[in-house]
Amino acid sequence: MKRNSRAPLAASIKTLAVVSALALASWAQAADLPVGVELPLTGSMARAGNAQLEGIKVAVDVFNQRDAKHAVKLTVIDDEAQPAKAVSAVEKLASQGVLAITGGYGSNSVSPASEAADKAGLVYITSGGVDSAMTSRGLKNFFRIGPASGYSKAMVGLLTDMNVKSVAIVSSTKQATTDLSKDVSAALAAKGIKVTVHEFDPAMTDFKPIVNKIKLQDKPDVMVMMGYENDYIGILRAAKVLKPQLKAVVGCWSLATPKMASEFPELVNNAVGNAMLPHPVQFASPEGKAFVAAYQKAYNKDPDYLAEFSYVQSMVLFQSLANAADKGTLKKGGVATELRAQPFDTLIGTVHFDSKGDNPAFLNNMAQIQDGKVVVIWPKDKATGKLNYPAQPW
Repeated sequence: MKRNSRAPLAASIKTLAVVSALALASWAQAADLPVGVELPLTGSMARAGNAQLEGIKVAVDVFNQRDAKHAVKLTVIDDEAQPAKAVSAVEKLASQGVLAITGGYGSNSVSPASEAADKAGLVYITSGGVDSAMTSRGLKNFFRIGPASGYSKAMVGLLTDMNVKSVAIVSSTKQATTDLSKDVSAALAAKGIKVTVHEFDPAMTDFKPIVNKIKLQDKPDVMVMMGYENDYIGILRAAKVLKPQLKAVVGCWSLATPKMASEFPELVNNAVGNAMLPHPVQFASPEGKAFVAAYQKAYNKDPDYLAEFSYVQSMVLFQSLANAADKGTLKKGGVATELRAQPFDTLIGTVHFDSKGDNPAFLNNMAQIQDGKVVVIWPKDKATGKLNYPAQPW
């Protein structure tokens, strides 16, 4: 009796057809979620912008690997740290059909950019804008994971624990830094700490006159810098020349980072600033370890807190987009609804947005650059090392 040689072939073809159909069905279910990114990738805030972009890209990789039904696709535009270009970037992203925007750095850019996003009906989520006025504009689609209160509480908490008697604050006249300066000044004064404030125009590059006043007139225990990366470098260069007798130098955001430690070791050693992450990075949670592993694989280095923040805001956004897509509410305000619907357990703790889009539970850490490392020194339960004090960067 002849064997039917076509039977196995027919079975194979049938099996292949079933597998292909299943693959096509799976592919069809992986709906694209287009997301826009607007950040300063060149210009005065490029270090911070690029660090945030790295965190956002890692969030895309992690989310897409975990979620077989949805695939986030990014469109990135450089706003060059210019408010007008930030608005233009948002408008262009809206015209290209993105469902939401993650990014933004610097309150002067984030504020108008988020207004443009709100007009377009798009959620705008950030960790790079702390101006307190931004959540009093009545915007329905603005969200941020780290309000200014989390920075000021951390700075005041550390300075109080250091038992300082006097502080000189050097503050940029930009809105976010002015607000932070006022909050910290009031809180320290209420504790009986003497405070003097020296404001400077954001265009200033020669800080020797201010530092000289601090040296000869104020004679404080601690100099506090409230500005951005270029401001810190200018102030510290002036201090290195004039050498005021300080016990410590403290800054706010974008100071205690691995990039600053590696690029300006002669200026920032022993400087203290806001930072959620130590360097080298340490995480005990599975989510934290997954973030670090994915980041190290992509960039062959440890992440800093700026990348961590942008990762967190993006993962929260991506999950909300996916939930809205499943419910068919993407075009009906569903993304904002999902962001407000529940608390999120994240690498920076619980994120729970209030009616204004803020995360009131946020509290930053304080860290010190110590011989190229970033060591968390406040609060005590998060500390990875001890504060060098008294200690100057020069």
